[in-house]
Amino acid sequence: MGTSLTGSILLLLLFLSLVQSHSYTSFSKIQLPGDSLTLSVTDFGATGDGISYDSSAIQSTIDACNRHYASSSSICRVVFPSGTYLTAKLHLRSGVVLDVTENAVILGGPRIEDYYPADTSSDWYVVVANNATDVGITGGGAIDGQGSKFVVRFDEKKNIMVSWNQTGACLGDECRPRLVGFVDSTNVEIWNITLREPPYWCLHIVRCENTSVHDVSILGDFNTPNNDGIDIEDSNNTVITRCHIDTGDDAICPKTYTGPLYNLTATDCWIRTKSSAIKLGSASWFDFKGLFFDNITIFESHRGLGMQIRDGGNVSDITFSNINISTRYYDPSWWGRAEPIYITSCPRSPSAKEGAISNLLFVNITINSENGVFLSGSPNGLLSDIKFKNMNLTVRRWSNYSAGLVDYRPGCQGLVNHSTTAGIIMEHVNGFSVENVDLKWSDDLNSAWNVPLEFRPSTVNNISFVGFNSGLLHEIV
Repeated sequence: MGTSLTGSILLLLLFLSLVQSHSYTSFSKIQLPGDSLTLSVTDFGATGDGISYDSSAIQSTIDACNRHYASSSSICRVVFPSGTYLTAKLHLRSGVVLDVTENAVILGGPRIEDYYPADTSSDWYVVVANNATDVGITGGGAIDGQGSKFVVRFDEKKNIMVSWNQTGACLGDECRPRLVGFVDSTNVEIWNITLREPPYWCLHIVRCENTSVHDVSILGDFNTPNNDGIDIEDSNNTVITRCHIDTGDDAICPKTYTGPLYNLTATDCWIRTKSSAIKLGSASWFDFKGLFFDNITIFESHRGLGMQIRDGGNVSDITFSNINISTRYYDPSWWGRAEPIYITSCPRSPSAKEGAISNLLFVNITINSENGVFLSGSPNGLLSDIKFKNMNLTVRRWSNYSAGLVDYRPGCQGLVNHSTTAGIIMEHVNGFSVENVDLKWSDDLNSAWNVPLEFRPSTVNNISFVGFNSGLLHEIV
């Protein structure tokens, strides 16, 4: 409903003003118009049988809704009744909300011709909004990318995926369509919807202003690479809340390619992934500033809270609070070595710049992990003013994968042999404080565990420990 969309966006702005101590971009008050028209795709000829392509009928409905918005400035809903609507790429327009009702599915086609021709693979989506305003997706149904049809060989370690690089639209092995994208758009809301089985990235937010993502389930194949949950790229004033993300690759992933990323808030989410639950980067050509993550559960993921700063952008003013983290080893073909917290800055290549990371707060964090914390800057990209407060870190083993490697990927040093498991590894850090941190490790780590803290004084300066405790974990059997 239009009033729901309006209220959610206004709540987004109020929430941002409360949680951010500084505002880095100026807001204008958003007043979205209410609903005035509802159109059903079946009235435009969609069958919903899951066999016949309904692309033309759906697009005609969207375009009719957009014309109504242009003439009346009122939101128009495109309704999908119960059914399965097979489609090629759809273009979502300004003033249109897709209402995918319960028991309705938008099913992305698996053929190259469903997305091609296009200038580049960055134009491949099942649903995409370009340069749109007052736009959204809701309804309680699902958008399905049929990711399994893009698997060449299923593998419990990591699936081998199809690549459409023969089109010339892209290179390498990541030439597959994304599921849903909002590009260069303003006033975006995605809520009460399931996004599932993306062949590639699932929800892509690119150069957008004022975006709300809430009460969304993202379900990807746990063994499929590159099926990220939510990628937020060069976008400002974004709120993500009450989302359930269970996927193979990075779950919430802010990136900067063409401009900075400010004012991102993510709260009240549950995440499982074979890569990073939350990761800044690795695309990091511009700055990240004013990000807030709170009340998040990270379950048996390969990496918890991560930063891979590789391209010269700087990171500052980031808060992680009230987060429960469980990390474990998976096959090393996935980036990650079970680090619950992984903060790194190093050049992607010899010609790349080094970005600095500063003013990070980790407060009220509970960790159960097969590995320790990794804090690694670089000579010209120091980590500074990092604070751990009220943290419980337990290190114990439960998977059968081997340890003994430090993971700098992508670029940098790659995978490096490391004989011991350390509670906290630090390098190229200037300013690290610990307050009320309890570090425990289980008896079965005795053979490999002998370094609670590991750092070289020549690269680590200005560290402070108040209320730091370290010792064996005494488990009740």
